[in-house]
Amino acid sequence: MSKTAAAVLVLVCLALLSRPMSAQLIPHGNVYAGASLNQSEIVISNNKLHMKGWNGSVEAIPFTRFSHFGLVFDASGFYRSGVTQYNFLAGPRLSVSHGKFRPFVHGLIGIQKLNTGTNKYSPFAFDVGGGLDYKLFFKNFSWRLQGDYLRTHYSSSNQNDLRASTGIVWRF
Repeated sequence: MSKTAAAVLVLVCLALLSRPMSAQLIPHGNVYAGASLNQSEIVISNNKLHMKGWNGSVEAIPFTRFSHFGLVFDASGFYRSGVTQYNFLAGPRLSVSHGKFRPFVHGLIGIQKLNTGTNKYSPFAFDVGGGLDYKLFFKNFSWRLQGDYLRTHYSSSNQNDLRASTGIVWRF
């Protein structure tokens, strides 16, 4: 087979296979919104509180060559009588696709706003977590299960929170 014939064959194969392979492209990002439960160890009152709230995030996948790497901005709010807690976090996320599943892990840093009625704090927060997106039959939508460990530091004491979230993801 000549080099010209081989080159033509390669171009024809690439042209024919490019359409089916386009379904395998990784999205450029996603938006997530869901409900969340939080077990918070409030240091100032020395209590463990179970709070309900919401969780949302925006992820951008900036490099097409590194489609497993994303940058995430995550926000959440939790409420209980007399206590409100908001978390604003950002950082990297690593993920990989396996069929309809896309597991991920992330490490985020940011700030927590805690209001207990009499006290207001805004400590530095560190979050380590992960989860799983399951692709739904709707185009560009997935269902997410996510768990996180959030650590903050109030005036010489550490606060350890556990957060579980679930909700809908739209990939773009």
